[in-house]
Amino acid sequence: MELTMLGSEPLAGFVQAATPVGLVLVESLVLYVGYGGLSRFAGPHVKEALVRE
Repeated sequence: MELTMLGSEPLAGFVQAATPVGLVLVESLVLYVGYGGLSRFAGPHVKEALVRE
């Protein structure tokens, strides 16, 4: 068995596959936190504006 067959080629494929998955998970977490903060801040103001009219 050659040494090149035991190289890091499978690891490189795993990293290439895992990178977009990780980026999507981070993006979803940022959006979840961002929209949660926005709804806490703007939610009462929007409800108040809708009730007045």
